[in-house]
Amino acid sequence: MPRSERRRVRAVQPVTAAALSLPLGVGSAAAPRPPSPGAGTHTHTQARRGPVPASPRAEGREAAMSLLSRALPALRLYCVGLAVALHQLLRRLRPGGPPAPVFPTQNGNVAIVTGGAKGIGYHTVKHLARLGMHVIIAGNDEREGQEAVRKIKEETVNGKGVDGGADCQEYALEFLHCDLASMKSIRQFVQQFRAKNCSLHILVNNAGVMLVPERKTEDGFEEHFGLNYLGHFLLTNLLLETLKQSGTRSRNARVITVSSATHYVGRLHLNDLQSRCSYSPHGAYAQSKLALVLFTYRLQHLVTADGSHVTANVVDPGVVNTELYKNVCWATKVVKWMTAWLFFKTPEEGASTSIYAAVSPELEGVGGIYLYNEQRTKSTDVSYDEELQRRLWTESCKMTRISDVGSRDL
Repeated sequence: MPRSERRRVRAVQPVTAAALSLPLGVGSAAAPRPPSPGAGTHTHTQARRGPVPASPRAEGREAAMSLLSRALPALRLYCVGLAVALHQLLRRLRPGGPPAPVFPTQNGNVAIVTGGAKGIGYHTVKHLARLGMHVIIAGNDEREGQEAVRKIKEETVNGKGVDGGADCQEYALEFLHCDLASMKSIRQFVQQFRAKNCSLHILVNNAGVMLVPERKTEDGFEEHFGLNYLGHFLLTNLLLETLKQSGTRSRNARVITVSSATHYVGRLHLNDLQSRCSYSPHGAYAQSKLALVLFTYRLQHLVTADGSHVTANVVDPGVVNTELYKNVCWATKVVKWMTAWLFFKTPEEGASTSIYAAVSPELEGVGGIYLYNEQRTKSTDVSYDEELQRRLWTESCKMTRISDVGSRDL
């Protein structure tokens, strides 16, 4: 073959081979085209680079949406608080008003009040003690609890009980340690109480924290959910058998759980009860208060179903000037300091609905209701969802390692 022809064939061969292999590579995974020697290196470099970075505008939009999602729970909570505070002001400015209720003496009855060493709990304890009730303060600060016992006795010994009862030296008032952020401590408290071999007629689930920074309880639960809700869930269930044994047809045992108007803006995330995905102290607090309402309604359903003489109700104390606001931002603290005297209830006023729910004859045998200013009030619509109540209860039983309406053995 002439030299010029050989050069022409060598020039055509690579093109012909590429053309012949092309159909095998298009739309066919079975026979891909072999990569060129440098292709693998090029692909590896591209993989290492990762996705193309978002534009500054997209990043700004994402940041704004993230900030808004974190701010919404706070905005909702403060709007509810403002509405309640304005309602309290209008009620206070209204001329006259209903007379203070008179409750029957409670001699021989026993009550437990969580968080009874200060704030709303302190005044709940004081009023129940003045009615002649044996009251046990359940709290996590021994010194504070014993000081509350001493102070209540001093305040009461100089006068008679609220409704003409005997002075405080004739009935018992004591403190027992119970840290609601610790399942172990709750169980130890119940053991101590059972060792007294006494009845239990009133359980007031009052203690709580508000707007704390993200942190966990001893058992690894988000603190609002773990202390405000789950601690009271376990405590109530461990004491439920004693409550059932203490209640009678003419005088039911009562469980009173303190929630808040913030439950109206609460969202229950059954797949993220610990707020791990996106933590907001406002959202976590509102969720814990909604959980307490759902828990109360479910508890009432269960005790009614087995014919027990126990009632469960939930109370809303309103916007009250207590130490719970110590974790709010400085601007909110300034506003509170300037306006609390006008818009906020005193702790004693805040305790009135808890006391009413605990001892009012009007509520004998009545359960499963939400009380605000001693009046029945409708809670948020979602709180009446029986399936949601059941699912939360079941999940709570798993978290606290107790049987669902079964044995309450420690």
